[in-house]
Amino acid sequence: MEEKPIRLVAGLGNAGPQYAATRHNIGFMVADQLCAQFGSTWEKSSKWDALLAKCGAVLLIKPTSFMNRSGYPLLAVSQFYKIEPQEILIILDDFALGLGRLRIRARGGSGGHNGLESIIMQFGTEDIPRLRIGIGEAPREGSVDYVLNRFFDEEKPLVRSTINRAVNAVKSAIDNGLVSAMNTFNKIEET
Repeated sequence: MEEKPIRLVAGLGNAGPQYAATRHNIGFMVADQLCAQFGSTWEKSSKWDALLAKCGAVLLIKPTSFMNRSGYPLLAVSQFYKIEPQEILIILDDFALGLGRLRIRARGGSGGHNGLESIIMQFGTEDIPRLRIGIGEAPREGSVDYVLNRFFDEEKPLVRSTINRAVNAVKSAIDNGLVSAMNTFNKIEET
């Protein structure tokens, strides 16, 4: 199967100040840093329930619906701009990965992530590239509370460097293709 260029990058999170800087919003944090590095600004779109930023040939989106409804605005935007699922890169948190780990995949299931599940359901395919960012392993009981909490002070330096690596991974996927980004960033571990 021919590799498609990344044309749309979607950072997942929950909108609102009460969710800012929580573990579940690391996708938003990466998207914000990408937007700043591209020298772009977010524009609110009530039409699509999202924030959008144009960065050259790539469109950034942060759905402002709740996480478990992320698929609705993402599908609407992708249909409007005629972007195929394989041309989208989703940035999301993963509490099954250790803090600081990155995993880029071209396809797969939701892994229990409600935002990704919503996207898969709306698009009707699992063939949507994603960058999972490890936020630290959640306790067996209380994973909802865990992801909605902020990072501990001692974790913040690692979180900052992880966001930087995730930004570089997204840029690599845009510039060099998904396979190249996977070969580079899936092997790099924070030490």
